[in-house]
Amino acid sequence: MNKEKYYITTAIAYTSSKPHIGNTYEIVLADAIARYKRLKGCNVYFQTGTDEHGEKIEIKAKEVGLEPQEYVDNVANEIKNIWDIMDTSYDKFVRTTDKNHERVVQNIFKKMYDKGDIYKGEYKGLYCTPCESFWTESQLIDGKCPDCGRNVEEKCEEAYFFKLSKYQDKLMNYIENHPDFIEPESRKNEMINNFIKPGLQDLCVSRTSFKWGIPVTFDEGHIVYVWLDALTNYITNIGFDIDNSSEEFTYKWPADLHLIGKDIIRFHTIYWPCFLFSLDLPLPKQVFGHPWLIMSDGKMSKSAGNVVYADDLVNKYGVDAVRYYFLHEIPFAQDGVFTEDLLISRINSDLVNILGNLVNRTISMNKKYFDCVIQKGTCQEELDETLIKEVLSLDSKIDRKMDELKVGEALEEIIEVLRKCNKYIDNTTPWVLAKDENSKERLGTVLYNLLESIRICAIHLSSFIPSTSKKILDNLNTKARDYESVKTFGELESGITTNEPEHLFARTENN
Repeated sequence: MNKEKYYITTAIAYTSSKPHIGNTYEIVLADAIARYKRLKGCNVYFQTGTDEHGEKIEIKAKEVGLEPQEYVDNVANEIKNIWDIMDTSYDKFVRTTDKNHERVVQNIFKKMYDKGDIYKGEYKGLYCTPCESFWTESQLIDGKCPDCGRNVEEKCEEAYFFKLSKYQDKLMNYIENHPDFIEPESRKNEMINNFIKPGLQDLCVSRTSFKWGIPVTFDEGHIVYVWLDALTNYITNIGFDIDNSSEEFTYKWPADLHLIGKDIIRFHTIYWPCFLFSLDLPLPKQVFGHPWLIMSDGKMSKSAGNVVYADDLVNKYGVDAVRYYFLHEIPFAQDGVFTEDLLISRINSDLVNILGNLVNRTISMNKKYFDCVIQKGTCQEELDETLIKEVLSLDSKIDRKMDELKVGEALEEIIEVLRKCNKYIDNTTPWVLAKDENSKERLGTVLYNLLESIRICAIHLSSFIPSTSKKILDNLNTKARDYESVKTFGELESGITTNEPEHLFARTENN
């Protein structure tokens, strides 16, 4: 049976500086989705990487006395290292300074020019260097860049333009006929009302005032504007080329999901679709503009002095604790707030009290009462059936939430079942059953139900906190770890011996 294809991307991280936890949240979110699709048997291709050209990079490199290539090499390595620290399972880490990417981008630019979709002109406008974006006077907010709030400067230079206006009606029709293309709904409405309906302006796609970029092959001095360079990474790295694309490209494209921050949704839902229309290529199935992870005092920025880095948090609290917080705390469509107090509170309440306590005391009781050997008792009662029903309902509940990209809510479904497992212990009182030899069969049934519930929950948790999931399954010493085994209660092998109980997470205090 052929596996279902699933191609997911993050935005490629800009190599201007080390990524903070707001950037890191995106790769962890994408990883949870990719792992879930793999768990369900999909043939997943998960792509991430770095965006390495532009005026901002050229300026930053000069400030520290490095050539741009050396500068981006250093930052790209730092980004990749943090993605690896976060235990993300990407299949390819791409870089826009790769020679193949540069060559294909040049071919794309020439193809669009030959088609008449790119033409030469002069750009005079207000430019924000950090955002690599031109703005009109009416788009500014209090005279500043509407995206980042920084100052803009007037620029005038010869440039090539892409005919966005040519594809306005086609784009509008596509969005209307594909209601799930832009998610969440609020982002879609924003794009339609603020950008498409007022009229798309042709887009500047080359620059001449700096050098760090991909040269336009047929006009010396012009380099390809960073967004045409960056967005095309989604196709150049899977075998696309003008008139000579590979079988890999035919199989993988279109992408199933572009997962991006809400601040760059305009580029992915207006510029990118129009580029693809120009190339006669299908559009990605969905673009999801996720909310931000912000600080209690607002958006993270170095100027505000409130930047937090994921590797620092991991050193203090562990990878899975940080992953859990990112995935559980950020709502589907609203910004999530980060404070260290909230992180610690979530570790102690969910990971220590609910998950860790359940696993540790259940395995400890199995050791104490049955010398670690798993008993498959047959003395079932009504409250057992209630628990089993809850555990088996997890599959469909998680599936529905993950299909809607409500990852935090999917994770909460698992935590809720784990809470009910702890309540089940209180209701069945295994320590009381252990005092009565006539209740040995009932005790074995109760502990089996708990251990099997833990096994199924651990498999579900593998998409979100993978190393903890593996640790739990290793403690159970079970071979029943695949997705199909969560659909049946009773796959945990009777007679196997659980390993020594251990604490999964340590209670944490804020110093």
